[in-house]
Amino acid sequence: MTSDTHIRAEDLTIAYGDFVVQRDLNFEIRRGEIFIIMGGSGCGKSSLLKLLIGLKRPTEGEVYFDGKPFWASGSREQDLVKRRFGTLFQSGALWSSMTLAENIGLALKQYTSLGDAEIREVAAYKLMLVGLAGFEDYYPNEISGGMKKRAGLARAMALDPEILFFDEPSAGLDPVSSRLLDDLILELRDSLGTTLVVVSHELASIFAIGDNSVFLDPVTKTQLATGNPKWLKDNDSRDDVRDFLNRRASAGEPS
Repeated sequence: MTSDTHIRAEDLTIAYGDFVVQRDLNFEIRRGEIFIIMGGSGCGKSSLLKLLIGLKRPTEGEVYFDGKPFWASGSREQDLVKRRFGTLFQSGALWSSMTLAENIGLALKQYTSLGDAEIREVAAYKLMLVGLAGFEDYYPNEISGGMKKRAGLARAMALDPEILFFDEPSAGLDPVSSRLLDDLILELRDSLGTTLVVVSHELASIFAIGDNSVFLDPVTKTQLATGNPKWLKDNDSRDDVRDFLNRRASAGEPS
């Protein structure tokens, strides 16, 4: 483990009863990098994300944050670690009956002593950061899919987390909206120094934002590679990894 290691997975096995999803996962995520969890459908990407954010206990192994074990800690210590997280789910997971400002204000009401006016000010600032200034009083059904993703990101950032977890942020977006979201993710990483962990199978996004990655294989049920996705695309020794990262070319699309 290096001095800038933010998250370390050690010998992780993920299983549901007797069904093993992934085993023997070992990787490190450095502070301030964008780390991609990638692989084909059904390989366990979202299951691994749930484990990293504390929603599912590993069958074996441990996750370390700043060198301290998470699952071996007590519930109070785990809650303190999770306070450092922000999560953007695939759908945005916004409450439809609340305005965007109210959605962002939920965590602020629960975990801070800020008053209503201060909470609205923070919510407006977070929306401004994601390009939604002036949309505080809009409801989720009044904005586009891409805007919902950005609003969900603003909510994930409400408590100034040091780690952001994204589950397929580009899912359901058109290419232009997806590219704009990628640009926003890069801007947030560069301006805030946040560590980002992103589940994705979208090659354009993987190559645009990924600094490091782990490739999960559904057949062998373990990781086949870790490293920068662009480097793995041309240099990894395993055909499965190169085929996944070059699949646009094989489908007749520009690589």
